[in-house]
Amino acid sequence: MRMQLAGVGRSALPRRTVRLRLTALYGVLFLLSGIVLLAIPNSEGQSRYTSVRVASNGGGQASIDQLRLQEGAAVSHQFLVGSVIALGIMAVVSVVLGWMIAGRVLRPLREMTAAARRISEDNLHERLAVPGPGDELKDLADTIDGLLERLEGAFAAQRRFVANASHELRTPLATMRASLDVAVAKPGHVPAQTIALADRLRTELDQVDQLLESFLMLARAQHGAFPGRAELSLGQVAAAAVAARAGAIAARNLTVHQASGYDGARVEGSQPLLRRMVDNVIDNAIGHNERGGWIRVSTETGGPVARLVVETGGHVFDTQQVQRLSQPFQRLGADRTGSDNGAGLGLSIVAAIAAAHGGTLDLQARAEGGLRVSIELPLAARAARAEVPA
Repeated sequence: MRMQLAGVGRSALPRRTVRLRLTALYGVLFLLSGIVLLAIPNSEGQSRYTSVRVASNGGGQASIDQLRLQEGAAVSHQFLVGSVIALGIMAVVSVVLGWMIAGRVLRPLREMTAAARRISEDNLHERLAVPGPGDELKDLADTIDGLLERLEGAFAAQRRFVANASHELRTPLATMRASLDVAVAKPGHVPAQTIALADRLRTELDQVDQLLESFLMLARAQHGAFPGRAELSLGQVAAAAVAARAGAIAARNLTVHQASGYDGARVEGSQPLLRRMVDNVIDNAIGHNERGGWIRVSTETGGPVARLVVETGGHVFDTQQVQRLSQPFQRLGADRTGSDNGAGLGLSIVAAIAAAHGGTLDLQARAEGGLRVSIELPLAARAARAEVPA
């Protein structure tokens, strides 16, 4: 309990920023210098008072000198009080000026921090590009820009490698599939074990081919390649995806609730990528659902964005585990979803395509069980103008 209270006390204290520390340093230095300046004339006056008092003890003008000493002491006291008051006022002024000067000095650092926070994996091409003389701040900004340039090159090389490797691996896969077809199609009797083995290998090759296609789609989305850019309706794309999977939906005895007649959620972008994004969300809702469950698909607009929401029922999932599903090769266990299909790339592709189009993917575990997948994309220009009230 004592440790918890101590932690609460530390968290309640204000954060000791560099600006606050510089302001305190300026104020303390001013106070010390003011105290020293006050101490010097006060000590000199005290020494004069002592010397005059000693000299006056041997003369006839003792009373006159005593009066002068008293007047001098009163003047010194008034001077000391006025100096202390002035010192206090100037201390407050120095703190205010110190706060302003520290803020001005640290402004380039704040701008660099804000720019660095804006830069992420999706916009590594941006740079701080801090102007000014070649001082320490300029050196720091140039160092960060160099680091960003190396990161951009590393990410670009990684994406090129994934795309090139996926292309190159398709050739041996096609050769293996052709060899299987030739072996099964030979004249004469073909053993049943050979046919069964060929079917099994074809299934595995299809899964590997689908994995390579997912790699290509992910690399294309992360690289910002937009083939077939056009305007389309999220509601129509979702309806087409559901209709194309009617067999899979019926096989799992799923009930689909889909809003119809709404065409306002229109977006602009690559038709192949956006259709693949919606297909992956619907496939995830079908494949990772309990038998006899339900799926709810809806589209809506709010402000400058269009939103596609796909909800499913089922098991209660861990919130932190659900948040990681947008990362490559992250899957919920087969014991939780009833399915072990897929390589864990579906929702990561959805997140990459949404980010490439200026949108976001939000994954939430429903308290009643199941998932809520929400995709927000910028409205198409025409739809955005229609949303603005006259």
